[in-house]
Amino acid sequence: MAIEYLGLSQINGPLVVLEGVQNASFEEIVEITVNGNEKKLGRIIELYEDKAVIQVFEGNDGMSLKNTHTKLTGHPMEVALSPDILGRTFNGIGEPIDGLGEIKAECRLNVNGLPLNPVTREYPRNYIRTGISAIDGLTTLIRGQKLPIFSGNGLPHDQLAAQIVQQASLGDSDEKFAIVFAAMGVKYDVAEFFRRTFEESGVSDHVVMFLNLANDPVVERLITPKVALTAAEYLAFEKGMHILVILTDITSFCEAMREVSSSRGEIPSRKGYPGYLYSELATLYERAGIVQGVEGSVTQIPILTMPNDDITHPIPDLTGYITEGQIVLDRQLHGQSIYPPISVLPSLSRLMKDGIGEGYTRADHQDVANQLFSCYAKVGDARSLASVIGEDELSPIDKQYLVFGNEFEHEFIGQGMDENRSMEDTLNKAWELLGLLPREELDRVNTKVLDQYYHPTTIDAVAKAKAEADAMNE
Repeated sequence: MAIEYLGLSQINGPLVVLEGVQNASFEEIVEITVNGNEKKLGRIIELYEDKAVIQVFEGNDGMSLKNTHTKLTGHPMEVALSPDILGRTFNGIGEPIDGLGEIKAECRLNVNGLPLNPVTREYPRNYIRTGISAIDGLTTLIRGQKLPIFSGNGLPHDQLAAQIVQQASLGDSDEKFAIVFAAMGVKYDVAEFFRRTFEESGVSDHVVMFLNLANDPVVERLITPKVALTAAEYLAFEKGMHILVILTDITSFCEAMREVSSSRGEIPSRKGYPGYLYSELATLYERAGIVQGVEGSVTQIPILTMPNDDITHPIPDLTGYITEGQIVLDRQLHGQSIYPPISVLPSLSRLMKDGIGEGYTRADHQDVANQLFSCYAKVGDARSLASVIGEDELSPIDKQYLVFGNEFEHEFIGQGMDENRSMEDTLNKAWELLGLLPREELDRVNTKVLDQYYHPTTIDAVAKAKAEADAMNE
């Protein structure tokens, strides 16, 4: 029989302290009744002798030390799951908010997930196509990978996230594919933007949305990514689907963690964040992967905004240690009205080499990517030199690199918000741009590949190819 506890000994922001607790366990869910009728949920986050510290999900409005009844449920937080969650919208703790009724649960799973035996992990192979050349061509997303997007305030990461959701696919594969999208601490207009974009583009039927708004309780923000990842694991490992999880914005999650840590009176670490920031982030990111003998996979694109565009800030810094690369958005490119403003040189996909090339994308993919990185790095050198001695004094080859750099940024990195490029289109466009440079400059490409794909081009030819592509898209 469940014991009901009357009153509280302390209330501190989203945390309450209950004394005289028996047989409680860490992460256990509790039901709190306020004034005899209002029900709230909470979870135990700390136990000391007979004291339990409880996080209240719905906030502590109306709570006092005497008017609360607390009941232990005896189980951790669980979320109701079934194949019917596809196409549905939930709040941060997994409750439906789309007015379509409750989910008829096939099972209820612990939101903390189960540790994955490293021995049963399979190495990520094959790719997920996003339709965005800068990602598909240069930092290819591999199934089972975790590849974060490092953004900043005011940069179009929301539009990029929405575009990836609309366009993502398994290339030419006919395997089952779905997207789990979780937004944490977003304003109402941003949440509405995502909801409306997905509905209008007709992708809602294979998207599961979890929305935690900025005015929702801060504690809910800590649960949202765990609920989303639990739904993703269920669809991937129980239903054999390939799932892409997009989490935005991880910075909101970390800010919520800092707030709760401060309420608990913990000694802060770097920039005021708790010392366990690394392990908390790792528990999220490490829930991506492929399991041996199971058809499905979980791939993650966490999006975070770097405070003051500082890539050494604890959140991007620790994220970079855990994940397999990063996609970095650049404010300078954004200032030139280039969308998406992806800075390709600091961007990296560590698992890219194992999911591209012959049998996956195209045999020349790796060589093309290496060559584009090399040429674009030389563009930076030519621009630095031009800023010192003037563009007119540059050598002919340096001037060619300047032309290449400008075209590369506008035609390869830059693309329309509704432009969905196939892998073939991306690689062909890369060869058109490489054709602006003399063949002897292409030193990262195999001679046989050069013989097959290289042909000198002019700016006019690149512009004509773009016009033809735009006409086909229309």
